[in-house]
Amino acid sequence: GNLGAILTVLTASLAGLPVPFAPVHLLFINLLTDSLPAIALGVEPHSSEVMNEKPRSADESILTKDFLGKIGLEGFVIGVMTMIGFLTGYYQNGALLGSTYAFGTLCLARLFHGFNCRGRQSLFALGLLSNKASLAAFAAGVVFLAAVLFVPFLEGLFQVAPFTLEQIGLCAILALLPTVIIQIGKCAGLR
Repeated sequence: GNLGAILTVLTASLAGLPVPFAPVHLLFINLLTDSLPAIALGVEPHSSEVMNEKPRSADESILTKDFLGKIGLEGFVIGVMTMIGFLTGYYQNGALLGSTYAFGTLCLARLFHGFNCRGRQSLFALGLLSNKASLAAFAAGVVFLAAVLFVPFLEGLFQVAPFTLEQIGLCAILALLPTVIIQIGKCAGLR
């Protein structure tokens, strides 16, 4: 998720576009999407399959080539969708709307991404309802994000533009697509 933000900022900078996020956006995104889903992952139901896995060698790095590739690919997909959101808003009505799209897309995409982090198996195999804490974390995150996007006092504080229903829908679709792509990969056995 963080790689998606980094790639979005880097791409915008290289393209000579305005910075897609205000500092308060990044603080909010990190506080919200790094805490609630992490707590929910801490109560993920155990799997007996983990005992069948061969332990890694003591001299092997935690950051293996496969793991870094997974982080890179998932961050890239989130970054692409966030950048599409930014550009959509930017060309519709300028930097503030573009920033709002980027903020909403990245925040929501990272909340969705919490479901991807539940395990190596797809959500179909794990069961969406098998960790109710992950659903509660997602719902709470959506409520906090909605407050920032729709409560007038918070709109000003968080430097976001008002959204139409169509814009909200596009932001939600862009945010959901990385999880759909990642889950298809898991179903196909491309962990």
